[in-house]
Amino acid sequence: MAPAQNPISSQHVVVIGAGAAGLVAARELSREGHTVVVLEREKEVGGLWIYSPRAESDPLSLDPTRSIVHSSVYESLRTNLPRECMGFTDFPFVPRFDDESRDSRRYPSHMEVLAYLQDFAREFNLEEMVRFETEVVRVEPVNGKWRVWSKTSGGVSHDEIFDAVVVCSGHYTEPNVAHIPGIKSWPGKQIHSHNYRVPGPFENEVVVVIGNFASGADISRDIAKVAKEVHIASRASESDTYEKLPVPRNNLWIHSEIDTAYEDGSIVFKNGKVVYADSIVYCTGYKYRFTFLETNGYMNIDENRVEHLYKHVFPPALSPGLSFVGLPSMGIQFVMFEIQSKWVAAVLSRRVTLPTEDKMMEDSSAWYASLDAVGIPKRYTHKLGKIQSEYLNRVAEECGCPLVEHWRNQQIVRGYQRLVSHPETYRDEWDDNDLMEEAYEDFARKKLISFHPSHIL
Repeated sequence: MAPAQNPISSQHVVVIGAGAAGLVAARELSREGHTVVVLEREKEVGGLWIYSPRAESDPLSLDPTRSIVHSSVYESLRTNLPRECMGFTDFPFVPRFDDESRDSRRYPSHMEVLAYLQDFAREFNLEEMVRFETEVVRVEPVNGKWRVWSKTSGGVSHDEIFDAVVVCSGHYTEPNVAHIPGIKSWPGKQIHSHNYRVPGPFENEVVVVIGNFASGADISRDIAKVAKEVHIASRASESDTYEKLPVPRNNLWIHSEIDTAYEDGSIVFKNGKVVYADSIVYCTGYKYRFTFLETNGYMNIDENRVEHLYKHVFPPALSPGLSFVGLPSMGIQFVMFEIQSKWVAAVLSRRVTLPTEDKMMEDSSAWYASLDAVGIPKRYTHKLGKIQSEYLNRVAEECGCPLVEHWRNQQIVRGYQRLVSHPETYRDEWDDNDLMEEAYEDFARKKLISFHPSHIL
């Protein structure tokens, strides 16, 4: 796409959320010359990386009247990717050897990620743009601009007009709970991973964990430290799957999907095995939900597909005034936030132009049709998986920013291979020192680190 011929334009922009996406969006918008206000409901930056031991009163998070807890982080959480590939491109996520309180491991804890985001906010003076303890109540288009109602924790309401809204509110708050035949009469405890914090409540229990990727793999092993038995139900497994997994207490099994739950407490798997369980933990993902957004019916969420969006960012009829940063699920999350933010900032300044509304609709419809043609369900529309680098490079080309580095992409690929093949040890034993060396040499060449790469390698 050719750069726009229009003069650079400065817009008054509101960013919703001060997690990783909101922080880098604020930085890129400010760098592009826009004035930025960030609205954040919490008392600090960090978004989903802010750990809270508190969970919701409804363990399945189905009660619409519940008091919502926005954190989904559990106490033992460590990253499932190497830190080098996680960080923003010009602010590497490297160990802080000058601070003994920091976690220097290659796969660090959630606390280290939060500390990194706090470092990022300080480095670029982002907190001065943030209004903390401020919740967005309603957003709607008005005469070519955007009206935003918000409310502080002290009950003070604000009604403001902005040129543009960038939604960075994340999608890890509204749990998706899988349907199990017979579950209404099943007598045991049920909880979604959103409300899981520590394994203690499952001591000496027989537990069924639904889902075996990322949180499911982690939480099942965390619970196995104290439970009598843990049984994983995996939709990705063949129907006859039944395998004992190597964990210290020899008490973890993987099965195919659940067939039925019964009122006597039994769970029957599609492999024919029967387990009498005390608890079910749903590690079944989340739903997209934007309760504050009013577009007069233009935008909707159909089977967890946010429609319609041009390249997962711009709704054609409402762009460029409304955009979303961070919708797709992929490994290179922070870099995705950064590249999408650069694109949004450039479009708002008119340095880069979007296609016409019709062309954007055509593009998004073609994307949906391509998924349908190969049988990919709507709910996977925003899961980019193997095409994540291809997607990011296309967006990078739109705004003229550098493409994803080879080493970063390969760390994702090989990191996930280790996760699948060695789920017990992949965080502490790895086989990609060549990629780690390439990453640190890249940081040094760009003068992004103050120490010599040999200090790490």
